[in-house]
Amino acid sequence: MIKYQHILVVMDPVAESQPALHRAVSVAALQEQAAITLFLPIYDFSYEMTSMLSSTERDEMREGVVQGREEWLKTLLTPYEDSKIRFDIKVVWHSRPFEAIIQQVQDGQHDLVVKSTHKHALIQSFIFTPTDWHLLRKCTCPVLLVKERDWPMGGNVLAAVNCCSDDRGQEALNNKVIAESAEVARLLSASLHLVNAYPITPTNMALELPDFDPHVYNAAVKKHHERALYEYAVRFDLESQALHLEEGLAEEVIPRCADNINASLVILGSVGRTGLSAALLGNTAEHVIDKLNCDVLVLRPDV
Repeated sequence: MIKYQHILVVMDPVAESQPALHRAVSVAALQEQAAITLFLPIYDFSYEMTSMLSSTERDEMREGVVQGREEWLKTLLTPYEDSKIRFDIKVVWHSRPFEAIIQQVQDGQHDLVVKSTHKHALIQSFIFTPTDWHLLRKCTCPVLLVKERDWPMGGNVLAAVNCCSDDRGQEALNNKVIAESAEVARLLSASLHLVNAYPITPTNMALELPDFDPHVYNAAVKKHHERALYEYAVRFDLESQALHLEEGLAEEVIPRCADNINASLVILGSVGRTGLSAALLGNTAEHVIDKLNCDVLVLRPDV
């Protein structure tokens, strides 16, 4: 996390509090030098449909709205006037927020996007917008989705990995996730935990193969994952009590583990599938995030 020098905060145009800004300031405070850009994409279709106005008048109206939003963002920076962090403000008129955010990431060479999520009062779960999902799949830099909990000093950071993939890219992503988690844990004086889910024994194998012993198979799979998880623990100097290996789907195991250790932050990797593969297979990271009650940092594979 020490490398996050150019942070982009996606502001919420309707919320009274801005937890993403608060979290970005906390991250920036861990750096020797850091800059934060408050970014707000806005759009109102009614301004485009005002046929009685000329194009010049519509441009002037849009510019007035943008300036008003810029002045509002400046008021949010008042509590940080004495901070050594460099702040910038950018409001753009764009009908597709995620495209505006991704374009700003590229133009501003940002290395971290911070965005808040909200809990729905009726169902008591966090609601993710289409913009969130687009960012997870298409943003070229890490994305930190912020919820409503602070990062306490001395808390727990959970790194989620897929230990037994034969893909070298997945192994590299595992190393990246654990290394990043270790750095965050060090900065927060927190304890680092590692979680890995291993698959449930397929029931069809027991039905199709008369000599198949599911207990033997399950023990072998668990042993294989234990060995792989232990290798990561040795490589990153982790104690055995910090390792969590559970049978089941990752989207069930990781949130359950995060709740059990009261994690303040979960860090995981995402390959960011798009198109047909995303529709058919989904993204594990997305299913996990939807069930977490703490902040989550999503890392992408190195190019």
